[in-house]
Amino acid sequence: MKRRDILQVLGLMAVSAVMSPLANAVDRKLLHSIMQNTDKEATSRYILDQLLAKITSENYQSRPIGFIMGELGLLLLGTAYVGGTLEGTPEQCRIDLTGLDCVTFFENILCLARITRQGKKTMNDLINEVTMTRYRGGLLRGYTSRLHYTAEWIMDNESKKTITNITKDLGGIIFPLSVSFMSKHPQYYPPLQNNQQEIDTIRQIEQNINQHTHYYIPKKEVKKIENKLMTGDIIAIATNKEGLDYAHTGIIYKDKKGKARFLHASQKQKKVILDTTISAYLKTVPSHIGITIVRPLPVQ
Repeated sequence: MKRRDILQVLGLMAVSAVMSPLANAVDRKLLHSIMQNTDKEATSRYILDQLLAKITSENYQSRPIGFIMGELGLLLLGTAYVGGTLEGTPEQCRIDLTGLDCVTFFENILCLARITRQGKKTMNDLINEVTMTRYRGGLLRGYTSRLHYTAEWIMDNESKKTITNITKDLGGIIFPLSVSFMSKHPQYYPPLQNNQQEIDTIRQIEQNINQHTHYYIPKKEVKKIENKLMTGDIIAIATNKEGLDYAHTGIIYKDKKGKARFLHASQKQKKVILDTTISAYLKTVPSHIGITIVRPLPVQ
């Protein structure tokens, strides 16, 4: 089979998998095998085109941004969980829609919804939007300019008016952060290995995060505020693990019964899933201690 034909088959298979949660007939092992020998960038562009075509055909582009995020999230059900897709040298804004982790899942659907509202449709449009949200001040200036900690992502994107942190308004209490994991464990981050200057930069970033006031809803209180959550609300799950801020992320999807279900890229299930309610999900992991909620803002 010629490479062009492989791309076509892969594109059709990948899109059929993400465009319909019922497409269980897709041979995912075959899909994975093909992907090892083809161009993920081309496939990501194809998936992007199909996602935006679907949103446009349903006239969703004029709907609230949270609604669009929810629909995009459902279209991506079944997409494989793949970590580490952002890494590489030199640092660049990498986008891979063939596989998502918990951060790239919410990040991509937020930015897809934002470009949809702006009438934009190309991969370059998406790259520009992701660059704006992924990097401090919207400027890509190397590895340490990436917003590695979710706490800082929230702070930075609130200042850029892409989201608003509604946690305190929902009764949140102070989340006493003391992030330090990256600077204390540089061996887990290739760009930090044997690079004291970069480690020092990360340590300064961590200190800045720790100086700010952060809020979260404790696990036992989450059920009480579920009725106030909306489709598209981004959920950051707070952890009690030393040196970290949040252990997992996803979005809320309000189902037909009004239940605030957790839509996320699940490492345990190895794919994007629509899970149980967020309060019930939190009970499944002892180290999950609560949530911070940010709501996407209309595109200005």
